[in-house]
Amino acid sequence: MAYLFTSESVSEGHPDKIADQISDALLDNFLAFDPDSKVACETLVTTGQVVLAGEVKSHTYLDVQNIAREVINTIGYTKGEYQFSGDSCGVISLIHEQSQDINQGVDRESKEEQGAGDQGMMFGYATKETENFMPLALDISHKILQVLADLRREGTQMDYLRPDAKAQVTIEYSDANVPQRIDTIVVSTQHDEFDVDAAMLSKIKEDIVNILIPRVKKLLPASIQSLFNDDIKYHINPTGKFVIGGPHGDTGLTGRKIIVDTYGGKGAHGGGAFSGKDPSKVDRSAAYAARHVAKNLVAAGVADEILVQVSYAIGVVEPTSIFVDTYGTANVDLSDGEIAQKAASLFDMRPFAIEERLKLRNPIYLETAAYGHMGKQPQTVSKVFESPYNGKIEKEVELFTWEKLDKVEEVKKAFNL
Repeated sequence: MAYLFTSESVSEGHPDKIADQISDALLDNFLAFDPDSKVACETLVTTGQVVLAGEVKSHTYLDVQNIAREVINTIGYTKGEYQFSGDSCGVISLIHEQSQDINQGVDRESKEEQGAGDQGMMFGYATKETENFMPLALDISHKILQVLADLRREGTQMDYLRPDAKAQVTIEYSDANVPQRIDTIVVSTQHDEFDVDAAMLSKIKEDIVNILIPRVKKLLPASIQSLFNDDIKYHINPTGKFVIGGPHGDTGLTGRKIIVDTYGGKGAHGGGAFSGKDPSKVDRSAAYAARHVAKNLVAAGVADEILVQVSYAIGVVEPTSIFVDTYGTANVDLSDGEIAQKAASLFDMRPFAIEERLKLRNPIYLETAAYGHMGKQPQTVSKVFESPYNGKIEKEVELFTWEKLDKVEEVKKAFNL
């Protein structure tokens, strides 16, 4: 029997995502000036206020208030009527030094023997249903909001848009788990008050369907475009007008959108958030490494869909377990346990090895903090960081290294593919 599956995404202007981006901007600045920094930064945003908290061990000092303001302005909160602006909000810093009890479990004389920064389990997932090996409903949800942000910044066709938004996509699958059609699209977008309520809602829905969706479709391959049809159910700002939004409408916290950040409800999640954490925290680094494993295994043809779990004990170097689930889609004559053993021999999952392989001690994290940490295109960019205490530094860094298909040939050889 056919079934429906739904995923959602949120925009960079969503309160929780503002918090994530501020936390990752702080992390990037710490790592830019001191790559050995240990950072766990949390952010809270609400009407006119930003609160920064967390633990840091670093040889550098930052103007954290100014960094937070720059992020908020870049997102687009620059107007007084939003009741939240980077130029006028209060910024309170409660950041303090990292606990020595935690640090002693992580640092070692030999970096190769670095222990995990926490216990827990992390998951990576990949599927062949999209070109970037991501679940389709989540991929489309992300693209809807990225295009919506583009339209907002262009300020021509939809000049009433404000930064806060959410999108949700429901897809019908066949019994063979193949996408058949898009059933429902939900978009809630913050906007200026430009007319009476009924006229505003009618105009916004018309523009979403006739301007936004066609631009989203153009980003997708023909096989996915064919899933769009005239029978899609659209729910556009279904509660009515959405003028009050952002941190004025809803308090935002770092780490409250972990399913948006990963696989949209597909696969599994270990529960740990990413943003604001340096790579000694395996919540983040091992989740990236598990995605790297899953994506390369699927791309090599080991299976059409793969979930990888890795787990750790705080302060212990070697993972406590590595698990693989192919959902019965394996293309090799091996059990999932045997696939896991081979994967463990191909990918070194010790914390320092992950940091080195994926180049995670670089300031690469602000770009991860909106529209998903997984599924983006690896790229090399030059980033500039300025500090009243440390001067100016420019660094060339690789973004989204865990998305590289750099182990495919090695995997094929190991699995005789």
